[in-house]
Amino acid sequence: MPAMAMVHYLPDDLQIEVRARERLLDAALRADIPHAHACGGEGKCSTCRVLVLDGIERCAPRTEAEVEIAQQLGFTEEMRLACQLRLRGDITARRLVLDATDVQFTDARRRKRATPVGDLRSIAVMFADIRSFTPLAEALLPYDVIYILRRCFTDVHHIVSRYGGHITAYMGDGVMAIFGLESPETAARDAVRAGLGMLEAVAQRTPQFEKLYDRSIELNIGIHWGEAIVGRIGSFGNAAVLTAVGDTVNVARRIEEANKQTGTRLLVSDAAAAQVGDAAIYGSRTKVELAGKDGRHTVVEVVDLR
Repeated sequence: MPAMAMVHYLPDDLQIEVRARERLLDAALRADIPHAHACGGEGKCSTCRVLVLDGIERCAPRTEAEVEIAQQLGFTEEMRLACQLRLRGDITARRLVLDATDVQFTDARRRKRATPVGDLRSIAVMFADIRSFTPLAEALLPYDVIYILRRCFTDVHHIVSRYGGHITAYMGDGVMAIFGLESPETAARDAVRAGLGMLEAVAQRTPQFEKLYDRSIELNIGIHWGEAIVGRIGSFGNAAVLTAVGDTVNVARRIEEANKQTGTRLLVSDAAAAQVGDAAIYGSRTKVELAGKDGRHTVVEVVDLR
């Protein structure tokens, strides 16, 4: 491998130096080229992709991480990940994420190293949803529906916060919350505590709603524990909101929906139950099909805390 290679970068029309064994992305950031790299240059996304216009034979073979992404996305030979690419000679390359928003998003002109837009964390994800909400909404006036949602979600917010959780989204009659950012070792246990607290709070509200509207309110709650990317999305600065993305989130959503099949109120995954251990009192253990997931998955009912 040569001591140094030269890269003609387009559309910037700049010549940059790449040191021996240096990744192309690191060289580009060192040269102040605004280059997107959502995962922080870890070979877990495709946002740093470049098209090698000349000199593909002078590029080192793909790493294992790059091979996996290239196969998944159907890359041609000339499409490479800058965060994985090392050079054996001079090349011409075009970066494919070009607009000014990506420059601001990656903050490349102020950072000389790759930094992810989110962190891979082990967290507990909770989804809570008002059961049979559509008939309720159809039977009441819209402002009354908003009143009920505000009362319920105010209680939910206080309880989630009490147990160290963060509400990341309100979705009509449901909420998503994550636990474990500050205390990862108790993430699943804190989520279960919050879930049971939410069920109790709604049960205490039910007589009021029955008196006002002749309607009861019940929640379905699903909790899963696993890895997810946690970061902020939306606008920049203080307006960006916390969120989590990954299969852990999708499974938690499906577990919440499985309450309809099992006739339960609070279901957790096997993985979450293993984290909670004997701190909880469990009810039924059932294998169910989760929408969008292959096979049958074990879900466990939580009825109380010890």
